[in-house]
Amino acid sequence: MKNYTSIHDIDNLHSWIEDAKALKANPLKHVTLGQHKTIGLLFFNSSLRTRLSTQKAALNLGMNPIVMNVSGDAWGIEFGDGTVMNGNTAEHIKEAAAVVSQYCDIIAVRAFPTLTDKTLDESEHVINAFIKYASVPIVNMESATGHPLQGFTDAITISEFAKKAKPKVVLSWAPHVKALPHAVANSFVQAMQKMDVEFVITNPEGYNLNPEITGNTPITHNQEETFKNADFVYVKNWSSYSDYGKILNTDPNWMITKAKLGDAKFMHCLPVRRNVIVEDAVLDSDSSIVIQQANNRTYAAQLVLKKILERSPS
Repeated sequence: MKNYTSIHDIDNLHSWIEDAKALKANPLKHVTLGQHKTIGLLFFNSSLRTRLSTQKAALNLGMNPIVMNVSGDAWGIEFGDGTVMNGNTAEHIKEAAAVVSQYCDIIAVRAFPTLTDKTLDESEHVINAFIKYASVPIVNMESATGHPLQGFTDAITISEFAKKAKPKVVLSWAPHVKALPHAVANSFVQAMQKMDVEFVITNPEGYNLNPEITGNTPITHNQEETFKNADFVYVKNWSSYSDYGKILNTDPNWMITKAKLGDAKFMHCLPVRRNVIVEDAVLDSDSSIVIQQANNRTYAAQLVLKKILERSPS
């Protein structure tokens, strides 16, 4: 594996999960693997868990992390080919990616979608430009359409907490005050499609995800009915895909409550808006495993970096 940009870069999810659990049990076992290696963490958008967990993962492998808020601290980067750069962008990705490649052995990038231009977002122009023009491996720390580090984390967490061979896992939409990306939901769907689980998606009308991603996964519009006998309920807001980037529904009845959740474990990638997405009674209960889930972000990232380092020439 040269790059990690999608859940589909995982060749054997079960094996990866077990390897990540082994890293979690002994995080510093491979502390010399990344010695004298540098990872550049480039953030075009805000981050807390992704930033800290990926940095910690690199440190656990002996790497030197360099972190940069690109949107605030760097020259504006142009991604278009043949562009007359007489506007706000001062540096082209061709030069930027080539230069950063000389400073770093791995480049990790976080760049959100526009949520206005579906074609541009689905082209993954930022991540793909780094892949095209960088000479070192690229890691996706959330892009326009995917968050494969989070999706892998979620698979690890479900594996740890599952109490039966084939648990029922529900991905549920919930209301939010802002239009949010589809990336986390997309990668969760792709991860669950690789696991031996009973997987169902529930969301209001008009909020079906990209059908090319959901495929044959069942989709319902009755949240409470879908929650019956669920072992895990993964909750996330996303804007409309069909009416791209729009908020069509803010129905508070889709908020997650303790009564709806039943005996299921509650999962969310965080940050989460209390009493909008989910009520306090859920987050403050033993049903919530969001903190344990966030902890696994380190070991998901660490395994990805370990695999890239093991493949790369010394």
